[in-house]
Amino acid sequence: MNDTRTLISQLLRNLGTQREVEQYLKQYASVESTKFAVIKIGGGIVRDHLDDLVSSLTFLSRVGLYPIIIHGAGEQLSEALRMEGHQPTFVDGLRVTDAETLRMARKVFTRTNHQICDALEAQGTRARPIPTGVFEAVKSDFDRLGYVGEVTDVDLEPIRSAIQAGDIPVLSSLAETRDGQLLNINADTATRHLATKIEPYKIIFLTPTAGLLDAEGHIISAINLAEDYDTLMEAPWVSGGMRLKIQEVKALVDALPLQSSVAITSPSELPKELFTHRGSGTLIRKGERVLLFEGGLEGVDLGRLQNLLESSFQRALVDDYFEKKAFSKIYVTESYRATAILTEEGPIPYLDKFAVTSKAQGEGIAASLWERLRKDNPKLFWRSRVENHTINPWYFTKSDGSLRDARWIVFWYGLDGFDEIQACIARAFAMPPSLRSHGIAEG
Repeated sequence: MNDTRTLISQLLRNLGTQREVEQYLKQYASVESTKFAVIKIGGGIVRDHLDDLVSSLTFLSRVGLYPIIIHGAGEQLSEALRMEGHQPTFVDGLRVTDAETLRMARKVFTRTNHQICDALEAQGTRARPIPTGVFEAVKSDFDRLGYVGEVTDVDLEPIRSAIQAGDIPVLSSLAETRDGQLLNINADTATRHLATKIEPYKIIFLTPTAGLLDAEGHIISAINLAEDYDTLMEAPWVSGGMRLKIQEVKALVDALPLQSSVAITSPSELPKELFTHRGSGTLIRKGERVLLFEGGLEGVDLGRLQNLLESSFQRALVDDYFEKKAFSKIYVTESYRATAILTEEGPIPYLDKFAVTSKAQGEGIAASLWERLRKDNPKLFWRSRVENHTINPWYFTKSDGSLRDARWIVFWYGLDGFDEIQACIARAFAMPPSLRSHGIAEG
């Protein structure tokens, strides 16, 4: 018990508030043990970041959480094949698997599986290698791909047995046909079928890049598939492997409840993803379209918008809020569960309200909505009450700068020079409150 407290204290020092960590520990403890998380690990993680992976998984085990690990070993397999004089071949991001590649795949995947388990066991964390026996498949397209499988069934019994015994199950992306023929399956595809069968609380892909990267090599913090999928599929900088990953993730979240999401991060950032509101890496969710109303309130369902704002802030709007404000842009999701309201307070747009309902806060809607704001508005400023400890840490990560007085913190991004920043700060401090009572969450 003391060891667990020490681990939690260490995690708190590295991550943030005790309230956040305890909240998530309580949430995860209420989930059926086999439904906590499915974590997919790329081969590059095992090769280059095994210590970080083992450290994060050991913490989870110590607090009674047993994620289901499924790994690939694509880089190791390609290297082993080249050493044997066999050049790897890919079609649409899928490995062509002839008899020699399949033989090497069995050897490499089994070795990688045991490497992960041995590293966990060396830290006192019980792990169970399950290299085969979970995925049943049929040959996908033998003439084009060879011994590549299309998953037809998932047997959860080996996984349940491991978790009931207090072991972290570690799966390889190998399948078998009903008559015993071994088949290679794409690890992302295997993860999709596994997660669809289990419907876990968390689905996480671990990669060395700590997320999906845009054309400039920067991490994409959030992807709202309802808004972004077609654009990504047409982007020239999206590689075949990345395209396949996004397609697999879309197929996965389409088969799960609306609130489901997939996080892509690195092993060292895994605790941040699991135990903080801001998360880490790239969050991909099914999402919903964001409606944009420009130049006023025409078309806006004011009743639903007012309910969204007041339920999010737990305070009433001032009576003349919709009459007196000069609305520039109103962003609202189709379900009216999140909104960003921009008003005209000078030459730079002002973010007057940013609100997400409590039920939607774990779905990544805030991150998706913020991405849309950044894309549409190169300059923005806003304010938040000093005591709003829930949202302010997130605002600090989204802003270029901030300044506070006794009541407010003013944030901004994209502003040019001292004079522009000073003018925006003055306007923000001078604005009257738009919520009736004093307290947390004025925006």
